[in-house]
Formats: sequence, C-alpha cells, structure tokens
Amino acid sequence: MNLFGLLDKTLAIVRRDLLTAIRYRTGFLINGAGAAAELAAFYYLAHAIGPSFRPEGIAYFPFLLVGTGFYTFLVTGINAFLMIVQEAQQTGTLEVLLTTSTPAPVLLFLSALSAFAGSTVQFLLYIGVGLWLYDSPFHPNLVACVAVFLLSLIIAIAFGVLAAALQLAIQKGSALVWLVGSGAWFMTGTLFPVSTLPEPLWKIGQWIPITHALTAMRMALLQGASFGELRRELMLLALFCAVLLPFSLWIFSFALQHARRAGTLSFY
Repeated sequence: MNLFGLLDKTLAIVRRDLLTAIRYRTGFLINGAGAAAELAAFYYLAHAIGPSFRPEGIAYFPFLLVGTGFYTFLVTGINAFLMIVQEAQQTGTLEVLLTTSTPAPVLLFLSALSAFAGSTVQFLLYIGVGLWLYDSPFHPNLVACVAVFLLSLIIAIAFGVLAAALQLAIQKGSALVWLVGSGAWFMTGTLFPVSTLPEPLWKIGQWIPITHALTAMRMALLQGASFGELRRELMLLALFCAVLLPFSLWIFSFALQHARRAGTLSFY
C-alpha cells in the first residue's frame, strides 16, 4: 500500500466519522455535561480533603485531574478498537471489510483514528478547564508531555488491538475489557498514589503500563520534569511499546485466521 492510497483512505474515514458526529452532535453536549459534572465533583472533593494532602508532592486536584483525564483518554481509545469490530459484526459488514485490499490491522487502526482524535480534543479541554479552575501557576515541560503522550498512545493502540482480537475470539470482549479496566483503574494511581496500595497490589500495578503513563504525565505536565528526571518512566513506556505492539498484532492476526477458519467472524 502506497502513502497516497493510505492518505486517501484516512481522509475518507475521517470525513465519514465527522459527518456522523455532526449528525449526532447531541452526544458532544452530553459528554461535555458529564465532564463538567466530574470536574466539579473532583474540585469540591479536593477542597474537602484540604491542601495538606499532596500525593507525590502534587496538590490533590491536579493529581486527580491528570489521573482521571489521561486514564479516560487511554481507555476510550482502547475501547474504540473493540467497538469497531463489535459494530461491524452486528451490522454484518465485517466479512466484507476484511475482503478489501487494505490489511486488517491497518483498516482497524484507520477506523479508530477519529475516536482517538475526538478523545484527544476532549482530554485537552478537560485538562485546560481543570487547570484554569485550579488557578495556580505550573510550569509544564511540553516536549516531555508530547513524548509521554505519544508513547502512551502506542500502548493504547496495542491494547486496543488486543481487545479487538478478544472480540473476534470470544465475542464477549467488552465484558473482559471492562473487568480488566476496572482493575487497572484501581491499581494505576488514577485517584490515589499507588504507594498506598498493599505491596502485592503495588507490584502488580508496576506491570501495568498505564501506571507509568500517569506518573510520567503528572511529572511532565504538573512538575515540569526534565527528560533526565523522566528517564526511568520513558524507558519503561518505550519497552512496553516495543513488546506490546508486535505481540498485539500477532495475536490479532492469529484470532482473525482462526475466526475465518471456524466461520465465526460475524458472531457476536
């Protein structure tokens, strides 16, 4: 596949999703209202707890803000891959899509592209409004923020491909993703520092890439950490990327071949 062909397909998919979003723009208002309610709840929760509680040396409200905002962004991106396969199965279009000349992993990624773009905009607005409410000076390292964001994005894509493979394999991928996501939310330091967990859970949390993504984003965005200070977290995120992305693509190809042989592509 040449670059121009890929660009044409990307633009066609983005245009399709943009038209769909415009048609159902009430969803933006609902999401915005939900985000505003969440921000208000966290703002008053942090005030109720008081300024003396500073997890990892950070005021509690921005700690919550980055943790919940970035975690939601990553999980929404992961879930997008699952929903693409699930909706194609339900509408009976999955087998047709997979007969095109576009490789299945590329088609999956392109279809999730708009979801990631929308989630990125929501994340930036959520963080921007939240930090405006916090009304306290901070000095982010924007280059480091971008580096953490890109590495975390690759990890989210890898987990999304794994979620899509689960949907092909067991047709109940959403239930399993919800279960794993609930555990990850608890053990990755979204609402409280992972250091407060019992040691066995803390050790498990260290093997979850999102733990390091949240830590690195907080350090870069709220503390202005340098690349030297972020070296450990960035190296771990890069290692997770190098392992998870090829592994997820291999699992997806295996699940796809198995579903084709078994005739279960359209099962849901």
